[in-house]
Amino acid sequence: MQCRTGCGACCIAPSIRDPLPGMPEGKPAGVPCIHLTAELRCGLWGHPDRPRACDGFQAEPAFCGSDRRSALELLEAIEIATLPSTRD
Repeated sequence: MQCRTGCGACCIAPSIRDPLPGMPEGKPAGVPCIHLTAELRCGLWGHPDRPRACDGFQAEPAFCGSDRRSALELLEAIEIATLPSTRD
């Protein structure tokens, strides 16, 4: 699947725990990355400082759904489902 034009869900919904340029503490879930362009594209695409999590992300229906809204919802659900457990 090709990355959907005008989406940017992968730059908004998930958290990024690794530091990235301008965001040394990473990025919280639901907060747009500062490198998300006005066209909703990754401004670090192909850059050596692009975080591993971003570089490894592959657009596919299970993550991106059929439109931007479903992509945001799916990625948010995955983020919540994969949060580290706080149980002792």
